[in-house]
Amino acid sequence: MSLPWKSGCPRRVFISGGGSGLGQEVARRLALEGTDVAIFNRKPAPQVIAELRQAAISPTQRFESYSADVADEAALQAAIDQAIAEIGPPDLAINSAGTQLAAPFESATSKDFNRVIQVNLVGSRNFAAAVLPHLAKGSHLVLVASLAGLAGNYAYTAYCASKHGVMGLAAVLRLELKLKGIDVSVLCPGEVETPMVAEERATIHPITAALRAFAGTLELEPACDEMLRGIARRQYEIIPGFKPRLTAFLMRCAPTLMRRAADDLAAKTAKGL
Repeated sequence: MSLPWKSGCPRRVFISGGGSGLGQEVARRLALEGTDVAIFNRKPAPQVIAELRQAAISPTQRFESYSADVADEAALQAAIDQAIAEIGPPDLAINSAGTQLAAPFESATSKDFNRVIQVNLVGSRNFAAAVLPHLAKGSHLVLVASLAGLAGNYAYTAYCASKHGVMGLAAVLRLELKLKGIDVSVLCPGEVETPMVAEERATIHPITAALRAFAGTLELEPACDEMLRGIARRQYEIIPGFKPRLTAFLMRCAPTLMRRAADDLAAKTAKGL
């Protein structure tokens, strides 16, 4: 089923972090829309490209994979430039690359903290800076933040700080780029079933897990369905799932109540440890 494209289906999409998880599923869905897709990943992803070719609805669609870490500005710029030279500029660019760190502040090193900031926040900046000179009027930039960019959680200092930063970056880019006819969206999913989340569960702190349970967990496919519909409609802030939307609403409209509820839940969980 075709998505409700407000400005027409994009011809060419660039996706960072397209080698796994959310980025990979978004790439697959867009291949089914008939778009050309270039993914940017730290490691080559030939298996993902093969899957995209299987999902293609036209033999003329192009799919390419480029190796680059979004935290490495020069390497990412070179990869973006290569993709543009080979397949052309994007009219939809999605920064989905990210990393997590679930550890109490006192047990996380500055190196750990800085790596999360470099990938999630500085990487978002690097991706935007690399693609913006090539985005024409009517194109669309999408940054992936998180519900953690709207609400705090135990043991998520680095992750929440980075995603709050992405929200600020997106807010200013939306205002600046609107004057150039370029739309900006920011995705704020809660917990989504991806390999990264599954790996994290093995070591997650019980208080973190208890607080995350409030907003629930979404399966990957329905989460991507909602996010892509929001992208197609050019919505600015896109939060998939009723419980994550409720959490965001309460954080904005009843922050004191939400902080008290989080304190109570954290204290109750801590007593059982």
